[in-house]
Amino acid sequence: MTKTQTGRDKPWIFRTYAGHSNAADSNRLYRGNLAKGQTGLSIAFDLPTQTGYDSDHPLARGEVGKVGVPISHLGDMNTLFDGIPIAQMNTSMTINATAPWLLSLYIAAADLQGAPRNALQGTTQNDIIKEYLSRGTYVFPPGPSLRLTKDVILFTTKEVPKWNPMNVCSYHLQEAGATPVQELSYALATAVAILDTVKKSGQVAEEDFGEVVGRISFFLNAGMRFVTELAKVRAFTELWDELTRDRYGVKDEKHRRFRYGVQVNSLGLTEQQPENNVYRILIETLAVVLSKKARARAVQLPAWNEALGLPRPFDQQWSLRLQQILAYETDLLDYGDLFDGSIELSRKVEELKREALAELAAIDAMGGAVAAVETGYLKSKLVESNTRRLESIEAGEQIVVGVNKFVESEPSPLTTGDGSILVISEHVEAEQIARLKSWRAQRDPKAVDKALAELRAAAQEDRNIMEPSIAAAKAGVTTGEWGQTLREVFGEFRAPTGVGRTARDTGGSLAAVRAEVERVSKKIGRRIKFLVGKPGLDGHSNGAEQIAVRARDAGMEVVYEGIRLTPAEIVNAALEEGVHVVGLSILSGSHLPLVRDVLAKMKAQGISDVPVIVGGIIPPEDEKLLLSEGVAAVYTPKDYELNAIMADIVRVVEKTAETV
Repeated sequence: MTKTQTGRDKPWIFRTYAGHSNAADSNRLYRGNLAKGQTGLSIAFDLPTQTGYDSDHPLARGEVGKVGVPISHLGDMNTLFDGIPIAQMNTSMTINATAPWLLSLYIAAADLQGAPRNALQGTTQNDIIKEYLSRGTYVFPPGPSLRLTKDVILFTTKEVPKWNPMNVCSYHLQEAGATPVQELSYALATAVAILDTVKKSGQVAEEDFGEVVGRISFFLNAGMRFVTELAKVRAFTELWDELTRDRYGVKDEKHRRFRYGVQVNSLGLTEQQPENNVYRILIETLAVVLSKKARARAVQLPAWNEALGLPRPFDQQWSLRLQQILAYETDLLDYGDLFDGSIELSRKVEELKREALAELAAIDAMGGAVAAVETGYLKSKLVESNTRRLESIEAGEQIVVGVNKFVESEPSPLTTGDGSILVISEHVEAEQIARLKSWRAQRDPKAVDKALAELRAAAQEDRNIMEPSIAAAKAGVTTGEWGQTLREVFGEFRAPTGVGRTARDTGGSLAAVRAEVERVSKKIGRRIKFLVGKPGLDGHSNGAEQIAVRARDAGMEVVYEGIRLTPAEIVNAALEEGVHVVGLSILSGSHLPLVRDVLAKMKAQGISDVPVIVGGIIPPEDEKLLLSEGVAAVYTPKDYELNAIMADIVRVVEKTAETV
């Protein structure tokens, strides 16, 4: 890390992950955060944008502006950066399947501002492999997806040399239940798959390959096991240096340097006693800034109340101030690495490296990360790890303060009253759709058709997708049109769910639930059948997967077809499968419109007597609304005891059977 004139190390880049409602509101938020001392932008895009749909697509219903900002065309991108000089920004974009398109819109906006491409700094996450395993915002099959990632890497290395075109992201692996060894090995396997793809293309001279390696960055997670997390980032640093030197022959130490950004663990934030999350965020942050040799280049922190809903500007400011106090009020940046010579830390680093290399070798033997995705190996291992984590919390072996120990609590004044979390207005979606229609009406249709034809030809002919995408952005092409054009060329993909069919005997309190399942199944004349559905574009499937696994282990027959289903598809499956209960998992904030749609379609199909239960990040007011509108039960993050949920589901089925 470079030094300032005072001799201190320069602080890392301060970011907050932000974006919501629309481009104008998000622009105001960004300009406000920059004025408060934020030194980099981290853009959250909404789910339609991430999955290549326009805001008026049927699958986008209820999702527009909920978990990020909708960017449907160049006009939206220009609005997003109005008054913000792109040439002076360091911009991180959490975007994967549609990364080439959003980067094209960003470059087109920079061109309009007169910002030279060689001045642009930032990162496109662009790690599609972890999307198949965790977040679920993939679109195309693995092969074409890797090709698009390769195109971005080759283009930026030549045209946008300060840009990080690929951010290998183990953050979401930990959110999906990965152990530190799995984070290390799966992330490195992903990096190997990408670099091998670029190398095999033959489009980079041997002497220039180090430049490609030097632009690959990583995005990590830091959880509460402080010593283990600190050892993990040091292990990452050493393994990356060794891998790039030995496998790819990179001689320049600068090109082998492990460069990473981090967002600390959102998975560990609790709905119960949420004020405790402030301490958790601080402890997790220390793990990635204390060790100078393994210090993050950029840090973005969640807000203390993200388990409750969308944080307000004040909540984001609170997280930003934590970073600023660490960097400017402490003497952390005055010293060398504090952990050199630590026997305990060195032992832990070597242990993690040894186990990660063994797992990396096993993945390599399967044919690499893509093969391990397609066979379902990686996903099933993550589901297993997450299952073990949740079981240890339920059993009290892993203590979570305020959740399974020290649960007595005073009411929190921080979470009471109106406005304690940010709620997206109902009119946001309609207004965004109106702007989109106006954009389409005002553009030159011949220029759009020509740009889309050139985009299609580039995709079919295996030419680099970037320049045709930038030209399409300038012609007025929309996100959905770009996505649909490539869907028609590459096809779509549905990743393995990782939820096996074989029930496990976990003993304990599950035995009592299993007995109840048997009793009620005999009473109703056949085994309880439970449909677990993920409506809309929310790809965070961890909760749905764990509910499906536990219901299977409890003896129910489970129908789970993975993510991204329309309400009509879910209702059709409920009808065809003859299920006894429908469970909907929605974490994107779009629960009200999607649940209402499912209920209406079930009524139209004559199966309104089948009870519906809902799980997600659902505010208390919305929970009351859902229950008043016919939902049988609502579960939020505070309901961590899965066996209790299973017992509740059995009671719901029995009660329904008695009243029908």
